[in-house]
Amino acid sequence: MDHFLYRDGVLFAEDVPVSEIAASVGTPFYVYSAATFLRHFQLFDEALNWGPHLVCFAMKSNSNQAILKLLGDAGAGMDVVSGGEYQRARAAGVSGDRIVFSGIGKTEAEMRMAIEGGIRQFNVESEPEMRVLSSVAASMGVEVPITVRINPDVDAKTHEKISTGKKGDKFGIPISRAHEVYGLAASLPGLKVIGIDVHIGSQLTDLEPFRLAYQKVAELTEALRAEGHEIMRLDLGGGLGIPYVQSNIAPPSPVDYGKMVQETVGHLGCEIEIEPGRLISGNAGLMVSKVIYVKSGEDRNFLILDGAMNDLIRPAMYGAHHDIIPVVEPAPGTEKEPYDIVGPVCESGDTFAKGRDMVPMKPDDLVAFRSAGAYGAVMSSEYNSRPLIPEVLVHGDQFAVIRPRPTFDEMINRDTIPEWL
Repeated sequence: MDHFLYRDGVLFAEDVPVSEIAASVGTPFYVYSAATFLRHFQLFDEALNWGPHLVCFAMKSNSNQAILKLLGDAGAGMDVVSGGEYQRARAAGVSGDRIVFSGIGKTEAEMRMAIEGGIRQFNVESEPEMRVLSSVAASMGVEVPITVRINPDVDAKTHEKISTGKKGDKFGIPISRAHEVYGLAASLPGLKVIGIDVHIGSQLTDLEPFRLAYQKVAELTEALRAEGHEIMRLDLGGGLGIPYVQSNIAPPSPVDYGKMVQETVGHLGCEIEIEPGRLISGNAGLMVSKVIYVKSGEDRNFLILDGAMNDLIRPAMYGAHHDIIPVVEPAPGTEKEPYDIVGPVCESGDTFAKGRDMVPMKPDDLVAFRSAGAYGAVMSSEYNSRPLIPEVLVHGDQFAVIRPRPTFDEMINRDTIPEWL
């Protein structure tokens, strides 16, 4: 469920007409619903109420400060994968004891930053990283909590670019070497082993891969405990998918996911952490764009929008589908016609959809890309010297720009020309 609905023929974001936002900030832009963000977080939180837990929002899906504060104030922790994300979480008011540091390439500087600023745990992904973290922590005279990310060799059956749990993926330590690696961790100074971390991929629409992975985690927990390791926390990652195509077929709900977690690892008495990103943020946002031209080709018609692949790269990068709807609701029975929906960037890959059935459109009409709250603005760029587009947050009948569109001068003046040129 989201809070983007038609009222009297016009698309609203909560209680604000999307066309009103467009008139105020210009197109293209992202708009987020505070109510949708909070509802999705609360669904996960309630689904794990059967035991101690923390829902850590995967910031890589959407790291705007306003969104982090909104979720942090509601009780969410944060899953970060860089020093920049760590600083963003702290700047949004999230305390270090609610921040989990993931990622395969943590630097010494990032480790030191997180230790000095406070950290809930490091999710360690390799033996070299483990040794470096040990050295940093020992040099600072502290002991830091860690989990080890285990690669369970489970096929998430998702897109190859967002699969992370098979033995050929770059993430984690093979489960076959877990006992050896946990032995190493226990022997190194400055490290305190507290749990196991696992994450098998993104945009999963079936619980079975999760179940298989978590069953392996449960077995490993009991085996490691038998060897004397204190396994008190299980970080089960994220990855639960959303329906990018509006249909009657929906991925599993957070409630179903929570029940499955309880069935597979609930008997272990561990604190549970999960790191959802897309399911919290995906359907909480739209990208809104304007039709510049309607172009007739030899065998197809094109909608040329002012939004482009630099603003929303998922279709070009993953072949991802986003439902694209008119901001003004068409009259019942209006016949649709196929369009290739494209942006103005000078790349053939700047294509959002091919042969997409839409009601007839004309220049200046507004369209909205659904499910754009995750991996949208965070993956945007200024390719073709196109300024980053605004982000807007709606709360009831109020809206605010939470990232303004830079001017051309602001964008250009970030460059420096050496004196010798």
